[in-house]
Amino acid sequence: MHPILAHRGRLLLYLAVWVVFGALLAGVIAFRSDLSLAWALAFALPLGVLLGMQALSSWYLVQMLPAGEVPLARLAATWGGTGALLLAIWLWLALGWAWVLNASGLFARTPDASALAPFLLFSGSVGLGMVVLGHYTVAAFERSRQAEHRALELRVLAREAELRFLRGQLDPHFLFNSLNSVAALIGSDAAAARSMCYLVADFFRKSVRLGTQHSIPLHEELSIAETFLAIEQIRFGARLRKCFEIEDDVRNLAVPALVLQPLVENAVHHGIAHLLEGGEVTVTARRRGALLELTVENPCDPERPASRGTGVGLGNVRARIASLFEHRASVDVEVSPERFRVLILLPAVAQEPIPCAS
Repeated sequence: MHPILAHRGRLLLYLAVWVVFGALLAGVIAFRSDLSLAWALAFALPLGVLLGMQALSSWYLVQMLPAGEVPLARLAATWGGTGALLLAIWLWLALGWAWVLNASGLFARTPDASALAPFLLFSGSVGLGMVVLGHYTVAAFERSRQAEHRALELRVLAREAELRFLRGQLDPHFLFNSLNSVAALIGSDAAAARSMCYLVADFFRKSVRLGTQHSIPLHEELSIAETFLAIEQIRFGARLRKCFEIEDDVRNLAVPALVLQPLVENAVHHGIAHLLEGGEVTVTARRRGALLELTVENPCDPERPASRGTGVGLGNVRARIASLFEHRASVDVEVSPERFRVLILLPAVAQEPIPCAS
């Protein structure tokens, strides 16, 4: 719909402008001749409003002929023909209205309307040109706003696609490692392999339920990490120990789903697995002002062989955190010969309730 006709306030303001235009025409007509101001106002005010209403139709032509996208010759020819038609209709109505006023007998002196034709054509051309330029300005603004809106939508869609892709990489990566662990246990400890399968099934039930959420409560994320460590403890036995140091006031804060599990997985497979005496995976969570601080720390062998992993876990965490929070969050890695520590800082925001599945 026309941007002026769509809002009553805009329409009233637009009509007021054309009433002023008509008043200016009346003043010039009265000044240039010995006609009364009353006749000039009665003649010019309706014509000003009429020209304004005619000029509204140019909006639709502006939409069809956007500046910069149509050849200049075609633009000039189209607007020249359209302007001539609109002015011809307006002038014909103006001469007819002058005849009506003259025939009404309300005014002592009446002019020859044809003598006003050149002035009316000039004035009408100026008024119509101003409206067309105004319409092109509004159309350019609208196109710019729509382009920004489309760009924003594309950014949101791209980010959603990236997040879905990154989340989708986590489960296959974990499944690959879990199946290797089960295969290693089948021949030596069938009961342990069976227990691990149950735990893996429990892990995937949790991850399927929570993995579709953008964020989950921290205590749910910790539950997933604990289930993973329970799976790995079947394989490593007493070599794998765990320590969770979680402050009570952070358990219901929001974290991205499956953000800790890949870090805990790295701690086991690239840290504990290379130590003959094993070690302890430490997970801590506490507030730091307006931020939630999460750390995953593990011992490592300074002479361990180079990792054969693909780097999916830590890379995914970095990418997801950057995509979700940009500069408002960070992922830092601290490496020493015998310790490996990952520190995550997130905005400390309470998690909204997760809707129950129907």
